[in-house]
Amino acid sequence: MKIIAINGSPRKGKNTAIMLQTALDAAAELGAVTELVELSDYHLKFCTGCNSCLRNTTCSITDDDNGLLHKKLLEADGVILGSPCYFGNVSGIMKNFMDRTRCFHMVRPVLKGKVGGVLTHGGLRHGGQEYTLEILERFMVGQGFIMADGFEPLSGENRVLTTMGVIGTMYRGMEEGKIKYYRSVTEDTLAINACRILGQNMANLIKKTRNV
Repeated sequence: MKIIAINGSPRKGKNTAIMLQTALDAAAELGAVTELVELSDYHLKFCTGCNSCLRNTTCSITDDDNGLLHKKLLEADGVILGSPCYFGNVSGIMKNFMDRTRCFHMVRPVLKGKVGGVLTHGGLRHGGQEYTLEILERFMVGQGFIMADGFEPLSGENRVLTTMGVIGTMYRGMEEGKIKYYRSVTEDTLAINACRILGQNMANLIKKTRNV
C-alpha cells in the first residue's frame, strides 16, 4: 500500500507541506509506504494542446520531468493533492501538473479506482480555500479517484466516501479589534487533526478497495 502526497506550493516544508506530511504520517501508522513529492523540485513544461493524448495514454512532451511524476502516480495506491490558495485557485505549478495528466483521462481512465484526498491552506478565513478544494476534488473525481475525507466516520455510517477535503488557515481570530494569525499551521489543531484523519481514512479505504 503506497500513498504519495503532491505539494503544489513553491515553498517547500511550509504549511501545505506540513499538512500533507501529517496525513502521510497517519497513513504510515496504518502500514502505508509514503512519499512527499515537492512539485517545485521538478521541471514541467506547459501543455501545448497538441492533442496527441486523444490517441495515447502518454504525453508527447518527453524532455522534462513529467514522466517521473506520472510513474509515481501509476505506482501509487493513493494520492493526496495539496495546494495553497492563490486568488481562490490552485497554485500555478499545481495547475500545470494537473493539465499534464490529460493523457491519463482521454483514451481511458488510467488512474480510475485509486484513492484520492485533497487539502489546501490559505491566509484568511474563507479566503477562497473552498474554491481551491472544489478544483482539486473535481480534477480527482474526473480522473476516477475514489475520494476520502478528513472527517471521523459517524456511528453506523460511512462518511469516508464523501468528497470533502481539509482546509487550513492562518486566521486565528480577533483580539482587541485586530486580526491575529497562527505562526504555523501546526498551531491550527483542527486542521492538523483533520489531516491525520484524512491519512487514516485513505489507508483504510485502500485496504477496503484492494482487500489488503
